[in-house]
Amino acid sequence: MTTNCCQNSEVEDLTTNGTQILPTSEGQVRPMTNLEPQKQWEVWQTAVEVAGGKVPSGRVVKDVIERIMERTKAPNPYCVGEVCQILVKDNPELRGKGGCWCIISHVSEFSCTVKMWDGEYTVRIDHLKSLNYLPAECEQMRVICDRIHRLRDSGNLEAPVEAVLECLGELKRPYLTEFEEELLSFIEAKCSLRV
Repeated sequence: MTTNCCQNSEVEDLTTNGTQILPTSEGQVRPMTNLEPQKQWEVWQTAVEVAGGKVPSGRVVKDVIERIMERTKAPNPYCVGEVCQILVKDNPELRGKGGCWCIISHVSEFSCTVKMWDGEYTVRIDHLKSLNYLPAECEQMRVICDRIHRLRDSGNLEAPVEAVLECLGELKRPYLTEFEEELLSFIEAKCSLRV
């Protein structure tokens, strides 16, 4: 970082004259490791500005990188009703949901609102991968999702029922087997008796 800053400044020795803010820990520069050296310097300068002329935190640097990436990304390729797979990457809200299916319910410029077996989430488009289902298969998944949501909204579910619903939320295919259909129907019947 010092080398890059020195190359981009007219000042001879930035480390002693205090005209350049440099990182003080590895965590501040970790988000920039995949960037080209010139881009690293530009991101750092922007992060310093955002931090009010002080040494920025790693989170500030990461936010600057995400804003730059969002400006250069292609338009959102997803559409409402499409079934996708969740890619967790660096999103802590999605932990435990990697590989699970979801249905796009709203499309924004750089993110989508998705409906999963346990609720709705807003995720960036790089956290989604289309499963390329046919329209009829997408409709089947929507019906399954609606059935699971009705059960979850019906009240207190016992732990085994929650486990079955979570398992159905992780299916890697657009249909229920005969046994899964019977199991879901059984749970629906039992829950409707309690209401």
